[in-house]
Amino acid sequence: MAVSDEALLAGMAVGDEDAAVTFVRRYQKRVYGLALSMVGDPVAAEDIAQEAFLRAWRHAPAFDRRLASVPTWVLTITRHLAIDFLRLRRADCRGPGDEVWLDLRGEGRAPDELAELADTRARLVKALSALPPDQARCLVLASVYGYSAAEVSKALGIPLGTAKTRIRRGLMKLRDVFEEAGAQ
Repeated sequence: MAVSDEALLAGMAVGDEDAAVTFVRRYQKRVYGLALSMVGDPVAAEDIAQEAFLRAWRHAPAFDRRLASVPTWVLTITRHLAIDFLRLRRADCRGPGDEVWLDLRGEGRAPDELAELADTRARLVKALSALPPDQARCLVLASVYGYSAAEVSKALGIPLGTAKTRIRRGLMKLRDVFEEAGAQ
């Protein structure tokens, strides 16, 4: 009979290496897959997955099943680490026109892919520049950097409701711009 996730965490909390090995084997594909889907770099995804399991080991004694299930808990740890990685990697972003945050440089890509990326980048930059600057800034922080609305609020020194509204309105305007472009 398989050991429950909670039992594995309890074992990890008291230093049981067998419980840790079983836990890692049970979740390694999901944790690595989430990290890879977020950062797009296999080496970075491995590092993130490893750190996620180390944090799960360290924080196993504090796990509370009333707050989250084990899969939700470990994947949330992974998501936060991936977001932190992306924020550090894209810390040089200065505005919507920067290729850094779009990751559309096209290194090692076929010519047709490069042309499509250039077109996508141009349409996105044009659409973002059509937004009011405050909406574009909030949208970039939320969509590219992975900031929550609360983090956007804090980073820009605006009320939380204002941050949420700017993000939502920015997304709606972007959708309208892309729908109009698709209709033409």
